[in-house]
Amino acid sequence: MEKTKILVVDDESRMRKLVRDFLAREGYVVLEAGDGMEAMDLFYADKDIALIILDVMMPKMDGWQVCREIREHSKVPVIMLTARSEERDELQGFELGVDEYISKPFSPKILVARVGAILRRTKGLEVEEIMDAGGIVIDKTAHIVTIDEKPVELSYKEFELLSYFVENQGIALSREKILNNVWNYDYFGDARTIDTHVKKLRSKLGDKGEYIKTIWGMGYKFEVEV
Repeated sequence: MEKTKILVVDDESRMRKLVRDFLAREGYVVLEAGDGMEAMDLFYADKDIALIILDVMMPKMDGWQVCREIREHSKVPVIMLTARSEERDELQGFELGVDEYISKPFSPKILVARVGAILRRTKGLEVEEIMDAGGIVIDKTAHIVTIDEKPVELSYKEFELLSYFVENQGIALSREKILNNVWNYDYFGDARTIDTHVKKLRSKLGDKGEYIKTIWGMGYKFEVEV
């Protein structure tokens, strides 16, 4: 299966590298442009670009001009990045057909999550956002967990942790791997924070908490007992 291509347009090479690294970790192929003219050249040359992340303030051709020209030819999803967060800028962006509008500074992990959500929406894959594992139902779109149709109140990190476990059923996950994927790649905290969250998560899941197995000296594994 061909990997999804994303075009990142920003005149700051440091910003492009940051976004590229996070997207690449999720399996995306990243194309880069340092200004609006270069972006349009890549856009016309490659018809397989699935999404564009576009900075507003750029030399030669700013983000508004680029977006306006792209919309004359394509409905490809566009995420606009800007250092300004004025309402009129956001309104202008949405009038031009921008799908998301993110102000700098932003969390790269949040940006990646927005990219994934937009691509799923445009490809009509929302159904995959509902997971069922041994009676635990996770609706990632609505951010809701239910057990036997009763909602379970989880914190944001508990929800992310449970989702990660369910997505990796039967796989032994080290604490380091869990930290990297749930607490972000640049997290430098104590790995014991995972143990604390797992303890709380098990408690909130009741009998289903037994699905989270401890692998001594390593980490955890989510396994549904048949």
